[in-house]
Amino acid sequence: MDFSKATILITGGNSGIGRGLAEALAGRGAKVIVTGRNTASLQATLDSNPGMAGYEVDVSDAESITSFASLVTAEHPDLNAVIHNAGIMEVEKALPEALDLDIVERTIATNLLGPIRLTAALLAHFSGKQEAAIVTVSSGLAFVPRADTPTYGATKAAIHSWSQSLRHELRKTNIAVVEIAPPLVATELTPGQSNNPRAMPLGDFLTEAVSLLCANPTPAEVLVQRVMPQRTAEQTGNFDAVFGMINPS
Repeated sequence: MDFSKATILITGGNSGIGRGLAEALAGRGAKVIVTGRNTASLQATLDSNPGMAGYEVDVSDAESITSFASLVTAEHPDLNAVIHNAGIMEVEKALPEALDLDIVERTIATNLLGPIRLTAALLAHFSGKQEAAIVTVSSGLAFVPRADTPTYGATKAAIHSWSQSLRHELRKTNIAVVEIAPPLVATELTPGQSNNPRAMPLGDFLTEAVSLLCANPTPAEVLVQRVMPQRTAEQTGNFDAVFGMINPS
């Protein structure tokens, strides 16, 4: 898949990694369409990138996804790639108070059901293209979780598994399935994360990740070096050590 010549839909493309991917891929020649829930940040992104199209979409809303898929394919019939980037991450506490199930349900609806529903709505359109791509964004926390964000980690582990299954199912088609698994990156996904000294600078992540994504042949997984300790923790027998680093006692 040549992403530099693709027409790419990026959910959550109005901030953080999503906006960074949108601008980097547009800089390589791709036609980019972004979505976001926040009107102000979406408009700011579009104002800064005159050639970019944008839509206000809530990926946690099943009906909105169905109507949006019909709209975006009608207005952009050349669309042949989607990057499922939109996601939320919230701290949860099991003790002493009860789990906040609203956080659980909201996170699953956004991080897991959103990509599945949007993929389902776009598959028929992508099947008619000479080449197409479905790109999921998981996380290093899919492989070694952060204990105070259990539902986030669970949704990212599920997205990893789902991507593997979807890739196998589509192996004889024109549709590539790619998974991007970021490490901790300096964005505002969680409060203060952009100033976390342990976080990978966003620019460094984008440079490495986009180079990997645009490689020929297209990779199954986009893994920057900073995420490899998490990605390989089980295989290398280092799970407990990496878990302890992420979750100090």
